[in-house]
Amino acid sequence: MLDDGKALVLFSGGQDSTTCLAWALDKFESVETIGFVYGQRHAVEMTCRAPVREAMWGVNPDWRARLGEDHVIDLSVLGAVAESALTRDIEIAMNEEGLPTSFVPGRNLVFLTFAAMLAYRRGAKHIVGGMCETDFSGYPDCRDDSVKAMQLALNIGMARQFVLHTPLMWIDKAATWALAKSLGGDRLVEMIVNETHTCYHGDRGTRHEWGYGCGACPACELRAQGFLKFSSGGA
Repeated sequence: MLDDGKALVLFSGGQDSTTCLAWALDKFESVETIGFVYGQRHAVEMTCRAPVREAMWGVNPDWRARLGEDHVIDLSVLGAVAESALTRDIEIAMNEEGLPTSFVPGRNLVFLTFAAMLAYRRGAKHIVGGMCETDFSGYPDCRDDSVKAMQLALNIGMARQFVLHTPLMWIDKAATWALAKSLGGDRLVEMIVNETHTCYHGDRGTRHEWGYGCGACPACELRAQGFLKFSSGGA
């Protein structure tokens, strides 16, 4: 009932999900993507998705035949419920619980649930996400335990045997850049720099050696630090 050669990638248009998309295209025969509109302040990332998908064809001609449909799900209710710096005009800082104000409670749990619902319909056994516990912003739903718990719940609740993959879970941002290079060479690295978006403020007007962004938000700082370490051979 599920195709072991088919994968669905949670694809935002950012560095991590683009690397995961390349990972999936290298591993599986058929790959589809899913993105979510949830009232995010950095909604510009959604406009990056189509150019990134198209650019994948130029990175590896074999990937063109493997890259299937793209699906965009409207989850604006998530943005309406969540009081987060990603969905409200709130300063990005640490709150009294030690969590960043950019944390959207349950976001990845909701994303994985809807991805599994689509994978159920599309017959995809594998679901790929860019969650990372090694080099992350402190989001609880990015942790390995959360993903494993979701896999168990989804498989029990949907009577399927989905496999949730998190290729970036145990590597830092420098190693993420290195993984991209191992999958698609300098062409993929350059494409990620030029086409993807990570900045929480949605800044596409300022170009750095690591890509576009404000350069000051936590997402930009992680990306920049990882690129510097990778470029200097520290990955």
